[in-house]
Amino acid sequence: MLATAFANVFNPLCLALIWAGTMIGIIFGSIPGLSATMAVVLFLPLTFSMEPTAGLALLVGLYMGGISGGLISAILLKIPGTPSSISTVFDGGPMADKGEAGRALGVGILSSAIGSLLGIFALMFISPALAKVCLLFGATEYFAVSVFSLTIIASLSGKDMLKGLLSGLFGIAIAMVGMAPIDATTRFTFGNYQLMSGFDITVLLIGVFAVTDIIAAGFGRRDLSKGAEKKKYHLRGYGMSVKELVTKIPNFLISSAIGIGIGILPGIGGSTGGLLAYTAEKNRSKHPEKFGTGIVDGVIASETANNAVIGGSLVPLLCMGIPGNTVAAVFLGGLLVQGISPGPLIFEKSGQYVYGIYLALIVSTIFMFVFERLGLPVFAKLLDIPKHILLPIIMVMCCVGAFSSDNRVFDVKCVLIFGLIGLFFKAFKLPGTPLIIGFILGPMFEENLRRALQASHGNWSIFLTRPISCVFLIIAVVFCAITVRKNLKEKKMAETKGVSFDTAEEDG
Repeated sequence: MLATAFANVFNPLCLALIWAGTMIGIIFGSIPGLSATMAVVLFLPLTFSMEPTAGLALLVGLYMGGISGGLISAILLKIPGTPSSISTVFDGGPMADKGEAGRALGVGILSSAIGSLLGIFALMFISPALAKVCLLFGATEYFAVSVFSLTIIASLSGKDMLKGLLSGLFGIAIAMVGMAPIDATTRFTFGNYQLMSGFDITVLLIGVFAVTDIIAAGFGRRDLSKGAEKKKYHLRGYGMSVKELVTKIPNFLISSAIGIGIGILPGIGGSTGGLLAYTAEKNRSKHPEKFGTGIVDGVIASETANNAVIGGSLVPLLCMGIPGNTVAAVFLGGLLVQGISPGPLIFEKSGQYVYGIYLALIVSTIFMFVFERLGLPVFAKLLDIPKHILLPIIMVMCCVGAFSSDNRVFDVKCVLIFGLIGLFFKAFKLPGTPLIIGFILGPMFEENLRRALQASHGNWSIFLTRPISCVFLIIAVVFCAITVRKNLKEKKMAETKGVSFDTAEEDG
């Protein structure tokens, strides 16, 4: 299987796709308002007609380049190109202000490559061991896992869990349109034969993550032609000597470990990984007061961690079918489209494709490391493109991508409808990611619930009498309790600060 994967990945077409995906991903990551998620969503329909390894290699390149590209605008504009690069602004921006933008960019590119490689190696060693454990799973265990996975919604709900739950339930409701699993009963089609097969995951993703942002940007059309002030830079090498690189090894290792751990935990994301690694390095440092003033350690921690998240997020995805973050959820759609079912048997049934993903990740990291450095002048120049020119082109790509999903104009209409639904969600501050999680995990939840109850003749206690199932359900309850407690504590603190502020005003 490894030999087959090697032959599939190292052919000219596949290498060209990885190269193109990485370059396009960097472009999407470097332009504020675009993202790695949008890049993967837009190019997902192109993979439908490709050989599985080639299609997945393109998505891998987009994912890798999209996450790393965010550092360019984070340093030159002080605007994170992607949410993962938020903490890069803290020290990358001040370094640019001091005339060290080139050094910050070089160190960021180097850190991205190191973090990515360490995350990939973790994926390669952890996934097979986890898959062996998952072979013990039946319908009961998968139901418990899906319940635990749905608790991701709690962590993605922000400060208002009720809104997150509403979003997740709406996603589950959308997933129920069409024919039910097991008995194929038609549901919620309202006599429309186009809805018999339900909604395509690609259509939903394009609508919620791409069209919504384009429409929202259109409402601020007066600001579309405006740009932020870009810092000049001069870069030689990667901004760091070999001797200095050796002294930063603990930072690389600790930040990578944090990023990998955050990636494995579903629903947390690269932005949290970068922030935690930045905080950990600041607490570990002998000079914590220098953080935020333009210190290279902060850039290393942020970029190493958010790229290590990539490998970590694919661990639960491949072994259990649980997306570790939003981009991994889109990547799951790419796997399903290619007929690859994530789970404990993926190494036996689709081993050559898994090894192909490993190799594509390594190749794309190398491409990113080399081409991001060589192409930096071009990528930085792309920041000057006005959004009123860029966004209409992306909108056309959205419609073409939706149509190519099943060659139906109906899907183009659905994309626009989901875009308006996403806009409605933004207006009422409802998070969009729980909707996607609910849509993806809803069918898994329903099918395994029905299978388990059929096997136990309607006995609900089977979910508590089987050890693995019971453990996952307990973890789900504990996770929800911790999240609720955290939200209540933050709300109480916010109210206390508000009362203090009002009292101070009265005293004044």
